[in-house]
Amino acid sequence: MQPIKKVGLLCGREYSFPPAFIAKVNQLGKAVGVAAEFVKLGGTRMNEPAEYSVIVDRISHEVEYYRGYLKHAVLQGTYVINNPFWWTADDKYFNYSVAAKLGIAIPKTVLLPQKGYPKDVDITSESLHNLKYPMDWDGLLDYVGRPAILKPFSGGGWKHVYKVNNKEELFAAYDQTAPYCMTLQEFIDFEGYVRCFTFGKTDILPVRYDPKERRYLVEHDYLSKDLGARIVDDARTINQALGYEMNTIEFAIKDGVPWAIDFLNPAPDFERDRITEFYFEHVVEQMAHLVIDRALNGEISNTWPRWEEMLGIGASSGFVGAPKVASRVATASTAAAAQPPAGNARPASTEAPAKPATKSAGLKNK
Repeated sequence: MQPIKKVGLLCGREYSFPPAFIAKVNQLGKAVGVAAEFVKLGGTRMNEPAEYSVIVDRISHEVEYYRGYLKHAVLQGTYVINNPFWWTADDKYFNYSVAAKLGIAIPKTVLLPQKGYPKDVDITSESLHNLKYPMDWDGLLDYVGRPAILKPFSGGGWKHVYKVNNKEELFAAYDQTAPYCMTLQEFIDFEGYVRCFTFGKTDILPVRYDPKERRYLVEHDYLSKDLGARIVDDARTINQALGYEMNTIEFAIKDGVPWAIDFLNPAPDFERDRITEFYFEHVVEQMAHLVIDRALNGEISNTWPRWEEMLGIGASSGFVGAPKVASRVATASTAAAAQPPAGNARPASTEAPAKPATKSAGLKNK
């Protein structure tokens, strides 16, 4: 009898998703030897063997010990959703820059210096001699346009988000933002708004969302065929570039163009009373199928972002695969130099072909 492959759930103040998810994994996974439970930690020893084949992380951005444990778990062979190394490094401003280079519609965005710094950090005027002063606030507002959105370069939950119409309102909002690093972004006066649930990078479920009321709407025919297809394609591109397998991606629709507004949500809200009963059941089902597949077939290198490869900067695979890729490329280069290809033949590629994107298993939207 094959040993049970364990899926661990690491979470905080969630009430409906955790028990439903664990029950669904245990129901669907019983026949294939996969079982789920809450992760329990009480001090982590170096070289402690991996207890879990897969861990779903929904809280380590708020608990440093959990983040440190998850990095160790990756080292020991656990498939972590989402990758704790990349989640630590990532931020919204970098996301916007990468997505824009990949052809996604992104509002014009400026990264701003912090208004202030934590009291326990010894920052003085001498520490900041690299900053320009005074800043050209008028020029920055001219670039993004008026009104504009002031929001953190990393964070979520609609915290510290301000709509400003002029420099005076910008200053008033900016003065409240210490110690956070902020972005100033072009305001998209949208006529439609979509929040996509994403599972495993390519399974995309676009959902109509009301950001003013912060609620999901169960309406399946609100997108045209072409617009729906573009949103799904853009969401897949974003997840492939950034490596996220559990995420929500938000698009503001204006004049038929989906503008990607927010897509750094590696621990998205899955609570039943907020995402509706209809979408809750879908989320639980898809997440269960995802982790069972990863427990049986997952390769840790799949959790790393691919933006270097997609932008032509170099081979990707993160820390897990990079040395192996570099060695393979160096070996191929040496062989090619020693024996040039005959005639007009090209040397064989040293990179494995990318796997084709799978069709979405989510609900179909017209």
